[in-house]
Amino acid sequence: MSETLDEDLYQRTLALIEPGEIELVGCVVHTDLGGDEDLEMHELTVAINDVLAELSGKGEAYIEAGNDDPDFSSNQFQGRTLDDEAFVWECQQLLRQGTFDLVFYYEADIDQDAVVAELEALDGVDRVTQVP
Repeated sequence: MSETLDEDLYQRTLALIEPGEIELVGCVVHTDLGGDEDLEMHELTVAINDVLAELSGKGEAYIEAGNDDPDFSSNQFQGRTLDDEAFVWECQQLLRQGTFDLVFYYEADIDQDAVVAELEALDGVDRVTQVP
């Protein structure tokens, strides 16, 4: 793995994917989007949803916002399948040092290298850090 630039963010992300009902991995999508670019951040989240839904092999997914469910915070989102609302991914959107970092986690049976390659190709993405 490459050098960790934000140890606190990395450790908090690791805590999110600790063993539970399903084994998870994740990534931090570091963007070049500033705090005033929340529409662009939303569009990027939609694009990431499409990538993760495709690479997970679960089919089309929709985005459930945290403000739609009292069990989640307002900056927390989930990707769920259209067919049966199964979990695809979860995300926290964070404003860190003036730009957005998007922390995604998802089931571990996905090709992490393909995820990173496809996410790094998206507009607005500066770099992607894998979280094992």
